[in-house]
Amino acid sequence: MSPEQFNGAVLAWYDQHGRKDLPWQQGITPYRVWVSEIMLQQTQVSTVLGYFDRFMEALPSVQALAAAAEDEVLHLWTGLGYYTRARNLHKAAKLVVEQHGGEFPRSVEQLAELPGIGRSTAGAIASLSMGLRAPILDGNVKRVLARYQAQQGYPGEPKVAAQLWQLAEQLTPHERVNHYTQAMMDLGATLCTRSKPSCLLCPVREDCRAHLLGRETDFPEPKPRKALPQKRTLMPLLANAEGAILLYRRPSSGLWGGLWSLPELDDLDALGELARQHALHLDEPRALAGLTHTFSHFQLAIEPWLVRVEQAGSAVAEGDWLWYNLATPPRLGLAAPVKKLLKRAAQELNAGEAS
Repeated sequence: MSPEQFNGAVLAWYDQHGRKDLPWQQGITPYRVWVSEIMLQQTQVSTVLGYFDRFMEALPSVQALAAAAEDEVLHLWTGLGYYTRARNLHKAAKLVVEQHGGEFPRSVEQLAELPGIGRSTAGAIASLSMGLRAPILDGNVKRVLARYQAQQGYPGEPKVAAQLWQLAEQLTPHERVNHYTQAMMDLGATLCTRSKPSCLLCPVREDCRAHLLGRETDFPEPKPRKALPQKRTLMPLLANAEGAILLYRRPSSGLWGGLWSLPELDDLDALGELARQHALHLDEPRALAGLTHTFSHFQLAIEPWLVRVEQAGSAVAEGDWLWYNLATPPRLGLAAPVKKLLKRAAQELNAGEAS
């Protein structure tokens, strides 16, 4: 099958079966496409739908995003995970406004210079919103192409990735690039799925090597697996008389960068120092059910403890610390497990008042 036959078959399939009613496909702009592409990295479409609408309602333009406080951006991102994406989104918006007059650059190379935008995301923005001929190689397209040519090796390896990029470049048409790009993503998301591909419905199955070999699910080859290391931390939920919980803002770089979190301790003995730091009198700590949070490179076992406290005098948290009011919570970016623990603390505190 020639490149023209390939992309012709893909476009014919798209005309009949492609997705055309997703929120970011309406009123297409580089900004809307960019935000959707960043949200869709390592996240399912079904999850992104609600987040995208809320984000666009709060921050409808790149100028609005650039002017927003980081806490507001992280608040809108809370629950989507991989928070570096949100911080890079914010940084890139500022650069687009400051260095490009609020207009996205019309080249893959310049787009890829912005924080958080790699070659594939730049290609998606350029092709979907600007009609420029630019190949993409996101997870879905990678799977389609790896199966199409029965690509040996893990696609994360530079040599294998280079071969797939070369194929993506060869197959990308010169016309209707926006529809072709969307079609390739749709093929991977709806037919050429990870575990049970619907090969009989695929427009390029007759020339797909993995299908001809009957080895569809052998490609793309998986990353060599390593056991995830385990880490443990103790998180105290210090609740004052008003039922507010003490939080601190994590450093902007590193794990949960810029998000508000619970203090992390090695053991309960360290509670005394925390109490002295904030002039608190502690009641007896009460253990809550543990929580395990899995990151891409390790698992974190969290031991939460609910501790009622009294503030000595008029001491208040300052700077990177605040009392988080559970009844009327401020709009802050919270790590997903911290959000769960705050909800659990609210239930415990309410149950205590009821009894």
